[in-house]
Amino acid sequence: MTTDRPTTAGTTTEHMTTDRATPDRGLNGKIAVVTGASRGIGLAIAHDLVAHGATVCLTARHEDALQEAAAELPEGSVITVAGRSDDPDHRKQVLDTVAEHFGGLDILVNNAGINPVYGPLSELDLDAARKVFEVNVFGTLAWVQDVLAHPGLDFTARHGTVVNLSSVSADTPSPGIGLYGISKAAVSHLTRTLAVELGPEIRVNAVSPAVVKTKFSRALYEGREEEVAADYPLQRLGTPEDIAGAVTYLVSAQASWVTGQVLTLDGGLLTAGGNA
Repeated sequence: MTTDRPTTAGTTTEHMTTDRATPDRGLNGKIAVVTGASRGIGLAIAHDLVAHGATVCLTARHEDALQEAAAELPEGSVITVAGRSDDPDHRKQVLDTVAEHFGGLDILVNNAGINPVYGPLSELDLDAARKVFEVNVFGTLAWVQDVLAHPGLDFTARHGTVVNLSSVSADTPSPGIGLYGISKAAVSHLTRTLAVELGPEIRVNAVSPAVVKTKFSRALYEGREEEVAADYPLQRLGTPEDIAGAVTYLVSAQASWVTGQVLTLDGGLLTAGGNA
């Protein structure tokens, strides 16, 4: 674990340049935890939250990758804690660290997810399937439970917000990633159920992306990006920043009457009858 503030800022990367002059989403002074935040969508979310005034705890499995991610952000805007998202000890370490450093938590973004299997369900390794659900579904619920139960975070009293990462594969069968889609369908319904159970103090929403250009999803488009993008009315695949902006909106005061929603971010793919 490390809780040192990074000393390198302004590094040029594929992600947006953090700009504190970005129009305010009312996140000044807010504290956030983003899981799976060392790259891709999670890191872009961290960038956007910081740009709108939040301070973020980045979590991911590998310490080196986390430090590289933190170095992209302004000094003092992030802390990092490495570990597996589905590990109870890691979750406790993260939340204890946040409580110690900041005295509370306002935003939880459940971005961590896995998809180690590809192929038809009829040939699926059930042990691998259990692992997908352990991380994608039970891990998401466990983070919420742990945040609510932690005595040093005051998440309910601070009217905390939760955003979970779902997928358009939850809404329509997608070849090769059926089990992933099933797990994300569970995340979508988990989101709606938590919103009903935790209101009015806590808002819970989800974002549901189609194919986003990240290392995680490259098997779905690598070497044939133009062909895949042709199925999207907007004629391009998503970027991590497309997702980050939506997450920042959902945790902001502008979305104060939004809960239990699964916001589809797909460039029009599902409307056009496509799948991921």
